[in-house]
Amino acid sequence: MSCNTASAIVAQLDRLSLWAGRLAAVCCALMAACTGAVVVMRYGLGAGSVALQEFVSYLHSAVFMLGAGFTLQRQGHVRVDIFYRRFSERSRAWIDSLGAIVFLFPLCVFIAIVSHGYVVDAWSIREASGDPGGLPVVFVWKSLIPLMALLLLLQGSAEILRNLMILSAPPRSC
Repeated sequence: MSCNTASAIVAQLDRLSLWAGRLAAVCCALMAACTGAVVVMRYGLGAGSVALQEFVSYLHSAVFMLGAGFTLQRQGHVRVDIFYRRFSERSRAWIDSLGAIVFLFPLCVFIAIVSHGYVVDAWSIREASGDPGGLPVVFVWKSLIPLMALLLLLQGSAEILRNLMILSAPPRSC
């Protein structure tokens, strides 16, 4: 694969993660507005809405599931970098690539496999909230679980390609 092709693929995958990250940001704003509405309704008007409270919970989960790939792209996941930050760019590229192959990819595949039946069952019965007045479309929200695995897998692939470009470049001399 040429460097230009790899760069184009990385750019496309980065755009997908950016799109998902922006969607997560919209979920944050919606979550804040809905939380405010719940508080006003409960304490100001003496009324409540189970559906709105559930919606806040599902938005909260959507923030994490949609934002996971974006966070990986921005190197925002927790990392113990006592030694990592002192390593050369090429050493970090090796570590990041091996970490993605050994840990991230198997985790994504595991999440996708384990969640598949869960999501299929939810869709087959058009799962709704068990609470009276709750959300009627719980099955749609559960679909974010395998989507998160896919987004992380795709961004992990972009990171590996980016690291391969680093590793295939001629080493820099001091």
